[in-house]
Amino acid sequence: MTDHDADAPTTPADLFSVRGKTVMITGGTSGIGRMIAGGFVAAGAEVIVASRKADACEETVSDLSRFGQISAIPADLSSEDGAKALADAVAADHDRVHVLINNAGATWGAPLVEHDAASWDRVLNLNVQGVFHTTKFFLPMLEAASDPEDPARIINIGSIDGLRSPILETYSYSASKAAVHHLTRHLAKNLAPRITVNAVSPGPFQSKMMRATLAAAGDAIANATPMKRIGRDDDMAGTAIFLASRAGSYLTGAVIPVDGGMFTTA
Repeated sequence: MTDHDADAPTTPADLFSVRGKTVMITGGTSGIGRMIAGGFVAAGAEVIVASRKADACEETVSDLSRFGQISAIPADLSSEDGAKALADAVAADHDRVHVLINNAGATWGAPLVEHDAASWDRVLNLNVQGVFHTTKFFLPMLEAASDPEDPARIINIGSIDGLRSPILETYSYSASKAAVHHLTRHLAKNLAPRITVNAVSPGPFQSKMMRATLAAAGDAIANATPMKRIGRDDDMAGTAIFLASRAGSYLTGAVIPVDGGMFTTA
């Protein structure tokens, strides 16, 4: 029997634990980011959320602090300077960050002929450049947190609209999310083995971006998914916690659809 064979199995509590990890979530005050933040706070991580709106930061901290440790920093990540300012603010109080979740994003929907340069700049500056520059400036803190047995983690939030042709005319958004998926694979190759980089691609969830769509056609969208429902908070939080835990330490460069089967069975 080898030493490995003699090792006791890892308990589920240890395998999926993120207790004590420092987790940075951009766009963590609403929608998908808020779902993920709530999950990590309840799981015992130290969570930092960022949002452009200071009042949203305060409200999120007020709501979630009763469940665990959370703080917030107002930040606009649509520029390189904004990404650096956020990293500098976090570094002032933290030597290391174990998990960076790049969730901040914007969308734009309009007929093809109305998509101008502003629609592309607004969406790509935040959804793609924001992910890249935030990752770049957080690298020293991620590398400081990395351990050979427990690498640091980057989780990028994509979309199934970056995997398929969307029904709505959201050209800059779908292109940006496809770019996020490929950027995830590129970063994963270059940052391994010290940092894993994966993407989560949500389907229909009760987020700010989907509020109007779900209000108009929520039942039809739910019925169109094999699981016959809209995503819940714990569906998103659970996937992110898996990727951040020991259970996800051998996974990198993956793009995981969390969509009730909408894309994966199409």
